[in-house]
Amino acid sequence: MAATAPALEGKVTVQWTLTEFLSFEETAKIKHQLVAGKIYNMAGGTRKHSRLVGNTFGDLFRRLGGKGCFLHTNDMLVRIDDYNAVYPDMSVVCGDDYYSDDRELALLNPTVVVEVTSPSTITDDRGWKLELYKSLPSLRACLIIDQHRIFAELHTRAGDSWLLQTFDSLGELIPLAALNIELPLAQVYADVAGDLALE
Repeated sequence: MAATAPALEGKVTVQWTLTEFLSFEETAKIKHQLVAGKIYNMAGGTRKHSRLVGNTFGDLFRRLGGKGCFLHTNDMLVRIDDYNAVYPDMSVVCGDDYYSDDRELALLNPTVVVEVTSPSTITDDRGWKLELYKSLPSLRACLIIDQHRIFAELHTRAGDSWLLQTFDSLGELIPLAALNIELPLAQVYADVAGDLALE
C-alpha cells in the first residue's frame, strides 16, 4: 500500500475499498478523499486559493492547446491504489485518459498534478499526499504552489528518483518538461502577488 497520512500510521483499519468509496462519493453532497481506507471531508478554499488555481488552470489550458494534453479540474478524483483516492487542485493527462471505473469517476494516469496549498492542507500537500502522487507510475511531475508567498516547488521524476526545484521570483519560468511548456510564475500569481506583499 502507498504512504498514508502520518496520523494514521500504525493504526490503520481499512474500512472502505475504492469501489465502496466511489459509490458513496458519486451521491455525496460534499467532496471527500479516501486515505488508507478512511474517508475525509475536503476543506474549503480561500479567495487567493481560488485565484491561484484559476490562473494556473487558464494559463495551462492556453499553452496546452493542440499538444494532446488535457486538463482536469479539482472535481476529478485520482486513484492511487485500492485504498487511496484524492482530489488534486488540477491534473493533466497527455494521451488517453484511463479510469478505474465505467462511470469515469477516478482517473488512473495523470501526467502532472498541481496542488495549491491552504492553511489546513499545506503539510499534507508537501507530505503524505505528495508521496501518494509519486507512487503513480504515470506521474512525471507534481507542482505545489504556495498561497501565502510567491513560492512554488516542482517535483519532477528523474528515473527512479525525483528532482526538486523551487521558484520564488515572478520573473521565473517553471519548466514542465512532461508537457513541453514553461509556466511563468508571474501568470500563476497574477492579481494575487500584490495581496501577498501586504501580508
